[in-house]
Amino acid sequence: MDGRGRWFDNVFVERLWRSVKYEEVYLKAYESLSEARKSLGGYFEFYNSRRRHQGLDYRTPDEVYWDTLPKGEAAA
Repeated sequence: MDGRGRWFDNVFVERLWRSVKYEEVYLKAYESLSEARKSLGGYFEFYNSRRRHQGLDYRTPDEVYWDTLPKGEAAA
């Protein structure tokens, strides 16, 4: 991660984890590791398929991903 332009890659990861912490983890007191995994799995499902993102022109990451695939690959 020391090459030119690598800081830009890290921006997206840092933003994701900030959202995870402030929208999920800090709001809940998990009783167990299995509860945390289940809850975080639900959050990531929400984050990717239902949460609209300003940076994606108010679309979900799933919408952006599936719209960018060539039409033949989307059906596979």
